[in-house]
Amino acid sequence: MKIILGIAGEIASGKGTVAKHIEEKHGGSAHRFSTALRDVARRMHLEESRENLQKISTIFRTNFNDDILSMVVCRDAEADTHQVMAIDGVRRIEDIKYLKSLEGFKLIYLEANIDIRYHRIVNRRENTDDAHKPYSEFIADHTREAESQIKDLKNYADFVVNNEGTFLELYHQVDKIIKDLGEGK
Repeated sequence: MKIILGIAGEIASGKGTVAKHIEEKHGGSAHRFSTALRDVARRMHLEESRENLQKISTIFRTNFNDDILSMVVCRDAEADTHQVMAIDGVRRIEDIKYLKSLEGFKLIYLEANIDIRYHRIVNRRENTDDAHKPYSEFIADHTREAESQIKDLKNYADFVVNNEGTFLELYHQVDKIIKDLGEGK
């Protein structure tokens, strides 16, 4: 049976770090909700900023349906032959409803305090607007529509992982989840 871990958490809580660990340590794969959005942004020669990605997401969901991105990710996961995979960037209740149809799907919610997450985002520079982001803007990012349901996802999580420590502490928690799921616990 496949182990498909949906990863949810607020901005810079460690979702990408967990996905990368699953790929590297467990020989798994990772699928991101933002991949389709980044593909469109690149094709349209738009800056891959958080604001632009959120606008593209809103356009898709408004003109098609709320679960359009989860449908894409779900189909990608169904076609994936890896035994362990991460689905990075679960943001909405609708995403979970769709993804729960995947056999072996479990939701992990990552927690970390806001100051830790702010320092991570500035240092990692994943989006073009991250490197010089003022703290006030980081706080404002949490009020955008795309981020509005994330905290509620904790209530639907199969596992809650604290990510305020070291990489090794985070990896240990994830490895234990995968081990337990693999053993059918």
